[in-house]
Amino acid sequence: MKRGRRYRDNPQTTSKEILEVVDEHGRVLALLPRGEIHHQRLRHRAVHVFIFSKKGDIFLQKRASHKDEHPGLWDSSAAGHVSPGEPYLIAARRELQEELNILCNLLEVAEIEACAETGWEFVAFYMGVTDKKPVPDPREIETGRFFTMEEVERLLQKDPDIFTPAFRLLWELFKEKGLRLLQENI
Repeated sequence: MKRGRRYRDNPQTTSKEILEVVDEHGRVLALLPRGEIHHQRLRHRAVHVFIFSKKGDIFLQKRASHKDEHPGLWDSSAAGHVSPGEPYLIAARRELQEELNILCNLLEVAEIEACAETGWEFVAFYMGVTDKKPVPDPREIETGRFFTMEEVERLLQKDPDIFTPAFRLLWELFKEKGLRLLQENI
């Protein structure tokens, strides 16, 4: 069985996507439709990936305007829900390929407990470095581009609300835990 979204899925059908509801320790409790999980603010699982160029610039995506959460905001390079029974790393690779048509080595930066900033998602956070050009999926992403880290910092200081709450949380975590990994891999 193929995991993850199918290409025939669209914004109206993604709310019916079945995901795992988890407890405060990340243990699976039930399977429910995505729309119901989001509406009830139940804990579930997701992945976020930061992709960097060999120069150390980060690719960010601007979420499509039809997204049910944080439409039109800048976000991680790729992100998405973990399908039932799917390991986090496999989900991260799948999301990266689906959203940006990229495959590359991914390194785990951290795991984050579910909280309001993540939309009640337990998040496995990965990063990768590649010279491949991202090709954003227009069904998911309005636009995307590479930013210098200094540019991201300036934008976060000037207008943090143009970024998703999850990205803001992950950026701070990246500076604390992922910067060394980046420097070792560029």
